[in-house]
Amino acid sequence: MSTVAFIGLGNMGNPMAGHLASAQHDVRAFNRTMAKAEQWAADHGGTAAPRPADAATGATFVAVCVGGDDDVRQVVLGADGALGVMQPGSVLVDHTTASAELARELGQACAAAGVGFVDAPISGGQVGAENGSLSVMCGGSEADFAVARPFIDCYSSAITLIGPVGSGQLTKMCNQILCAGAIQGAAEAIAFGQKAGLDMERVLDAVTKGAAGSWYLSNRGSTMVADEFDFGFAVDWMAKDLGLVQREGQAIGAATPLTAMVDGYLQASQAAGENRLDATAIVRRYREANQS
Repeated sequence: MSTVAFIGLGNMGNPMAGHLASAQHDVRAFNRTMAKAEQWAADHGGTAAPRPADAATGATFVAVCVGGDDDVRQVVLGADGALGVMQPGSVLVDHTTASAELARELGQACAAAGVGFVDAPISGGQVGAENGSLSVMCGGSEADFAVARPFIDCYSSAITLIGPVGSGQLTKMCNQILCAGAIQGAAEAIAFGQKAGLDMERVLDAVTKGAAGSWYLSNRGSTMVADEFDFGFAVDWMAKDLGLVQREGQAIGAATPLTAMVDGYLQASQAAGENRLDATAIVRRYREANQS
């Protein structure tokens, strides 16, 4: 048993922290809404901490899974942040999908404090978090990764050390570009097939078994056909992630035209008030275009 901290108990963080508790670790959990932390503690037998620093005090492993760069800075580097109380030899792992610039900033701050750091964004969605089957993309040193891995193992099925600090976030950007392309392709194909009057369930049965198959077609194709989106990875979240991709692309001189196109559809979905619907709701924009 180790004392660990988990900061951020949203749709992903809540079950991830739960897996750490199930592995018999002493988990201290912080959430900006204290009631969520208290409910998590009641459900899993851990401790609800009123501040990030209270969660991180004495912890060997501190995991962060919050909204974005500014949120991470607040809970790690702020006045009540975790890093100020972490002991040398402990490790901070950031599971937030954030910028590579932030990862390097945190890496430097942790090194100055004698604390290890791994940027470790995740893929697999809420279902993956609940099942303990997340894919984790890591950036950091071999030594820091070795300290963090036994804890990350509690809620993941695939963990890859890509390279130095920042590599995890850059890999997640590659992941989101691929997801964006899959969503866009599925949306265009489904709207096209519906306009053509095809039986789309039969179409999906045919194409998912061939070269055109993808996770999104297999897991979201039927719900896109049925116009059901009240679940999954929200439009706002995908738009945030693709914004990170475009800013990084500009910084390193990488062209991201597909990302920009999908981001345009996501912005149209946001304008339609669909912010919290699954990102596959962009299929509605294609249907609207077909009707015009």
